[in-house]
Amino acid sequence: MKRSNAAAGFTLLELMIVIAVVAILASIAVPSYQEQVRKSRRAQAKADLAEYMQGAERFFTVNNTYVGYALPTLQSPREPGAAARYTLALTTQNATQLVVTATAVGAQADDRCGNLSVSNTGLKTESGAASLAECW
Repeated sequence: MKRSNAAAGFTLLELMIVIAVVAILASIAVPSYQEQVRKSRRAQAKADLAEYMQGAERFFTVNNTYVGYALPTLQSPREPGAAARYTLALTTQNATQLVVTATAVGAQADDRCGNLSVSNTGLKTESGAASLAECW
């Protein structure tokens, strides 16, 4: 019987090439994934801002003033036990004007759109480096 002298398995060089390829793919995928997570959290904050502004408009219709309107919650997302990604506040409030602002907190503070605001006239603003069209 003949014995084969060839060893089965991977060489160290092959293993290092595979590790390098995986590291390159991970360095591309992880930041992209993190950006998508921040984008989805921003979408939730925008939905909350729109909903609360609609509530403010209903309040104004009944009372003919924004004075006295209070936000139902001070964080987004508003689900009980959820970690706050944005804090919500009325940054301008008088008889005829109202601005609701979502301030990014925690990891969301790295979002390129920064803080988001919407006014009673529908004016939308952002404080980050991205354009308004990208954020809203």
